[in-house]
Amino acid sequence: MCRHLAYLGPVRSLAELLTEPPHSLYRQSWTPTLNADGFGVGWYPPGDGAGPVRYRRAVPIWADANLPALAAVLRSGAVLAAVRSATPGTSLDESAAAPYTLGRWLFSHNGRVEQWRSLPEDLGVPLTAAQVLGMEAHTDSALLWLLAGRRLAAGEPPGYALAGVVRATAAARPAALLNLLLTDGRAIAATRHGHPLHYRRDAEAGSVTVASEPCTDDPDWHEVPEHSLLLAAPGTTEVTPL
Repeated sequence: MCRHLAYLGPVRSLAELLTEPPHSLYRQSWTPTLNADGFGVGWYPPGDGAGPVRYRRAVPIWADANLPALAAVLRSGAVLAAVRSATPGTSLDESAAAPYTLGRWLFSHNGRVEQWRSLPEDLGVPLTAAQVLGMEAHTDSALLWLLAGRRLAAGEPPGYALAGVVRATAAARPAALLNLLLTDGRAIAATRHGHPLHYRRDAEAGSVTVASEPCTDDPDWHEVPEHSLLLAAPGTTEVTPL
């Protein structure tokens, strides 16, 4: 079971978001479950509209000796990060570590899809050999991102695109676990289908955090109901059934 997190709000160091909280994503890499098959961080540099930038490794997050120093000096007001527990039969190199990217989008998947290689055929979604070979990694998560990215490129709103992928995939693979997380640095879309998902808005700070598990002991974390879509920005959150 992977863990992931997205943050939008005032500019903060990556350390404040990923390593320093008492139940940080860093800590979630070994408790309550082990997520030792890589990690990744994507962020939008403040001020110039650039990004996203990614830093990904195929080692456990605690084994990267460079991360603490980098996280202390890198700052952003828009971040998506994940620690990975690999689905059997998928790539183990750093290309398989979320976040995946397309233009300004960052994407992560917490879950598992059995028999994912035949999923496009079962969904009736024609993929060319070039599209399959062009997938960033040989994983169920990369395939879900390809399917979601096609919808985004066709003009679907982010929440609609994620919800469509989850509904279609769940119909074809009823046992699939499909927590998806997406941001363009301005808003967050996320689905809960099979694993926990939480969010916290800090009205005073003007921030919102979406995470698999609460990262702090603050009492104002909210659990997203099962089989739901969450749309979030610093000033608003909306939860609707999938």
